[in-house]
Amino acid sequence: MSQSHNRGLIEDFGRWREFRAGMWAWIFHKFTGWVLVGYLFTHIAVLSTAIPASGAEQAVLQAGDDVYTQTIVTLEELLLVRILEVGLLAVAVFHILNGTRLLFVDLGVGLDSQDKSFYASLILTGLITVASVPTFVGGAL
Repeated sequence: MSQSHNRGLIEDFGRWREFRAGMWAWIFHKFTGWVLVGYLFTHIAVLSTAIPASGAEQAVLQAGDDVYTQTIVTLEELLLVRILEVGLLAVAVFHILNGTRLLFVDLGVGLDSQDKSFYASLILTGLITVASVPTFVGGAL
């Protein structure tokens, strides 16, 4: 006979305080992976709109008057788009660093310092993201 365990209500958000670094690393890695997959599909959808522009007259393309080029230029001028690009960089950098950390853990390197390496990947992600803000946002201001 199986035992039933009272795991609490789904709405019981007090359990989040019990999570340790390993659980947060897993949650962030899954979240950033799904964000990157969503971005990939969105990026492909946006780039597929460039197909009609490739059939335009050469003079129109050189002048930059085609709809695709004007749309991209307009979007790149928006501060919101620049901020979202910074967020995309943060997501990608964390996913890469945490994935590298997980690779080393799977190889048996650094098993005793998993928490420290997770926090290091968070700090390094933050530093890279903050350092990139002037580059991304500079043209929109």
